[in-house]
Amino acid sequence: MTDTKRLAFSIIQFLHEQLSSGGLTSDAQESLEVAIQCLETAFGVSMEDQSLAVTQTLPEIFASATPVVFQHAGTPQVKINLVPDSPTEEQVVEAERLKTEGNDQMKVDNFNAAVEFYSKAIQLNPKSAVYYCNRAAAYSKLGNYAGAVQDCELAIGIDPNYSKAYGRMGLALASLNKHTDAVTYYKKALELDPENETYKSNLKIAEDRVKETPSPTGGLGGIDLAGLLSNPGFMNMASTLMNNPQVQQLMSGMMSGAYGPVGTAAAPGASATNDLSGLIQAGQQFAQQMQQQNPELIEQLRSQIRSRTPSASNEDQP
Repeated sequence: MTDTKRLAFSIIQFLHEQLSSGGLTSDAQESLEVAIQCLETAFGVSMEDQSLAVTQTLPEIFASATPVVFQHAGTPQVKINLVPDSPTEEQVVEAERLKTEGNDQMKVDNFNAAVEFYSKAIQLNPKSAVYYCNRAAAYSKLGNYAGAVQDCELAIGIDPNYSKAYGRMGLALASLNKHTDAVTYYKKALELDPENETYKSNLKIAEDRVKETPSPTGGLGGIDLAGLLSNPGFMNMASTLMNNPQVQQLMSGMMSGAYGPVGTAAAPGASATNDLSGLIQAGQQFAQQMQQQNPELIEQLRSQIRSRTPSASNEDQP
């Protein structure tokens, strides 16, 4: 059943790529969306399940398995594979031209066209790690991070010392929230290219995101509660606030049920909406007191949960 699911996954991935390529009528787009939903339901497949991904896209599998038939007068049919084991000199030159076309499309943010050019280059010369790595960059720009991961794997398989493939793999994995794996690939990229500032920056971000993973001593959003409670500034502010008559009045009201019972249903005749509104109001007032007491510390806390994303910078250049 796993192989069947992998095939279904590849078909669904192909249909998603067709949707993102543009040029389809609204009816055609709607039909593809319905087809995707039906396949996902029938086979129990989700695009988020990357364990089902294969190393080649469906068009590549088709191209490698489909022969071109040539018929010459007085001779039998000759079948030639679309993906040659050893590309001719002309094919190598044409593949380079297609790669350059793809690079030009990347510069003007035409990522779907770039994917098409890189794919054609790969068909002519499937032994170039650069073509797969470039297409991975285009896939990432389109949000197809699973496709980017597959292409980076292929590029690394062809050239294990290609630092850019490891860097782009790190970007794709980070975008899939697989920060631990991203750290591994960024480290390998830096091992091969120690002076690359982008890899250094992205590695630090990935490592920070790994540390921010909630733990028994960590709070939501990656806040380290253990570190927070050991912060003298925070504890001093909390102590001062708890001795503030206004804060004591707020807490007393909450404990006595003035703002409605927390975690229970509203009493008969009472409005649950009003209870929640009162609780929110109390929380807002408490937050305002904290902001007035120590705005610098509050800003430090906010900085802990600001979303940060890895940089592509020079990774955009195929």
